[in-house]
Amino acid sequence: MLPLVQISVRSLVEYVFSSGSIDTEFRSSKSLRDGTKAHQRLQKQYGESDEHEVYVSAEIAYEGLLFVIDGRCDGLLRQADSGMLTVDEIKSTSGDIARIEEESYPVHWAQAMCYAYMVAHDRGLSQMRVQMTYTQVDTEETRHFVKEVAYEELERFVHEVIQSYYPYAQVKHDNEQRRNQSIKELQFPFPQYREGQRKLVGAVYKTIQDGHKLFAKAPTGIGKTMSTLFPSVKAMGEGDLQRFFYLTAKTITRTAAEEAFYLLQDKGLQLQVVTLTAKEKVCLKDEVKCTPAHCEFADGYYDRVNEAVLDLLRQETVMTRSVIETYARKHRVCPFEFSLDVAYAADAVICDYNYIFDPRVNLKRLFEEQKRHTTLLIDEAHNLVDRAREMYASELHKSVFLTLQREFKGVSKEVHDTAKAINTYFIALRKQVGDREMMVESGMPESLLLHVEAFIAVAEKELARSAGGSGASTVLLDAYFGAQNFVRISKLYDERYVTLAVNDRNEVSVKLVCLDPSHLLRQMGKGYRAHVFFSATLSPLSYFMDTLGAGEDDYSVTVPSPFAKEQLEVFVQPLSTRYQDREHSRTQIARSIYELVARRAGNYLVFFPSYAYMSSVYESFTDLVGEAEEASQLISVLVQQAKMTEEEREHFLSAFQAGAETTLVGFAVMGGIFSEGIDLVGDRLTGVVIVGVGLPQLGPERNLIKDYMERTGKNGYDYAYVYPGVNKVQQAGGRLIRSESDHGVLLLIDDRYLQPRYQRLLPEEWRDYKVLPVQR
Repeated sequence: MLPLVQISVRSLVEYVFSSGSIDTEFRSSKSLRDGTKAHQRLQKQYGESDEHEVYVSAEIAYEGLLFVIDGRCDGLLRQADSGMLTVDEIKSTSGDIARIEEESYPVHWAQAMCYAYMVAHDRGLSQMRVQMTYTQVDTEETRHFVKEVAYEELERFVHEVIQSYYPYAQVKHDNEQRRNQSIKELQFPFPQYREGQRKLVGAVYKTIQDGHKLFAKAPTGIGKTMSTLFPSVKAMGEGDLQRFFYLTAKTITRTAAEEAFYLLQDKGLQLQVVTLTAKEKVCLKDEVKCTPAHCEFADGYYDRVNEAVLDLLRQETVMTRSVIETYARKHRVCPFEFSLDVAYAADAVICDYNYIFDPRVNLKRLFEEQKRHTTLLIDEAHNLVDRAREMYASELHKSVFLTLQREFKGVSKEVHDTAKAINTYFIALRKQVGDREMMVESGMPESLLLHVEAFIAVAEKELARSAGGSGASTVLLDAYFGAQNFVRISKLYDERYVTLAVNDRNEVSVKLVCLDPSHLLRQMGKGYRAHVFFSATLSPLSYFMDTLGAGEDDYSVTVPSPFAKEQLEVFVQPLSTRYQDREHSRTQIARSIYELVARRAGNYLVFFPSYAYMSSVYESFTDLVGEAEEASQLISVLVQQAKMTEEEREHFLSAFQAGAETTLVGFAVMGGIFSEGIDLVGDRLTGVVIVGVGLPQLGPERNLIKDYMERTGKNGYDYAYVYPGVNKVQQAGGRLIRSESDHGVLLLIDDRYLQPRYQRLLPEEWRDYKVLPVQR
């Protein structure tokens, strides 16, 4: 039996007939919104004997592979006089339909020709009519182009398409064969499992087999990355998976996943994995501007990308950012778009959460059938709750539309008037909010939404017009995309949302606030075979299972720490870090930190709930160091800055070296880049100090979450403040013990650590602490 290559007609012809350039100057989304409606309008005009949405398929053997091609043609029409069948392929456009000629879009004809071949082959017909129907979504104007084609010509055409696609299919098949053979022979890459690691590996494998969600709380140092990747790879070898995604929130955890794949590769695995990097980071130009005139990597991209993908797939397995950039330069293709095209061919993809869960960014070409054979591995899953709230929120600002109103006065009456209407809405809203500064509504601002939709319609026309000239207004383009997102999020609005209006000095804003993202996470993750949410700090599990969208049949697993209690010495200093007490206690806190680091030379990280608080204690700490002449020579201090480049981050971390005879103290913020995902093994980190219990700053959105959770029968304060705060504490403290040989000291500074509410949320290995006396 020949190996199968299953592919849809659309995917097949889009691969073979791809051509042209990347051009993100402006593309109307109107056809995307109204395309289905246009199809249905035309299909209603069909005669009684005509058919619509007709499923067709064919099997074609070529060079040792059996291609199984299928699709759904828009219409199958029967000529009243001759009875001849016509395949009708409908395409909608928001552009000028008069500009479309018969041969404007070869890919559209190719799709229709493939459908015609399948119908003729299935029904034994010697002749077919092939019709391309283009319709303008605004005017409903329609143009038809018709060809009569003999069966032999259709057959020859389809075989030529298969021939063009064959090299890609062959590479994919050969790589899959090598992959599956290597998986059969693959052993766990370490001599033995760490304590608890086998339990996690087994739970992940069973979750993939059964097709559920798993919520895994597994401690730092157990090897979570390998414990999720290895069983996923094995499940792929058993035929349970076609691909999996390793989703992360931060670059450093992406690097850990890449290193795990390199290790598996050293053990014989031949699996192709690609890392997706943000466009701004991977762009090869000084300015990110994806137009043919500006970028040679965008110009003619689709003419070269197929060969680039083939070259990469023939030569590489672990396709990191640097590998992608090398091949992008070699073939003169955009590295970002190139990585996305490679992602559809790869066995595994390492990327940010938003590629799956964000409705603006997700990988839309993953069809439902492919999803059913795809698993999601969600690393540091505790980060996804707040990230999801950001993804499913949208905000508009008055100042943007006032600027547009002024910019387009006398330039475009339509843009001016619609921007003015929105600005006028905000003026009225400011009066309504008044001195309260903010106002909360439980429903959609319908009148604003109508104004925004009207603005989008005229902005599209203006942007389409200006795209062909000197270029579109940057303010208009940004406002257009912001308005689009506002409308998109409005469609998700339900009882889990509120509308927040804020009057802040010279600015007025309206934000659609997602209070509970669990339902939307379920919706965006729907169709995938399995989900594995894992983190060292997925605690309490009930909170994370609730907020991340667990169902009744989903699993959880808790793996105990593999490390001995003797490795960690924990102290609690019961001082108040509450906002009203900070000025009073900051000198005492600075002295507690100083006394800890002065006792033993080494490297220390001190974490604070905010930059302002960190700066305040830093001043007191440096005063104490300066007072002691000997200490000033032996103790050096690094401070995290609010915005640090990757080079600055690396410089910060590289200062933490093992075997240092002096003491280094790094001041950082909880929830920041140095509080999770970093590995300072052994003597690179001697101790960690955590100031406060990590509670998010009191604010209107947090209070809205608290009130919503109260209404749904949960402890609102815990959900909005305590659980997220203590999670940051656990993450920061987790930097300390990373291996069986690590030893360190952990100092928790806050009197609330002695309260049962907080004590029960601390990791088991932290609860054997000593209380330090408070100096009066």
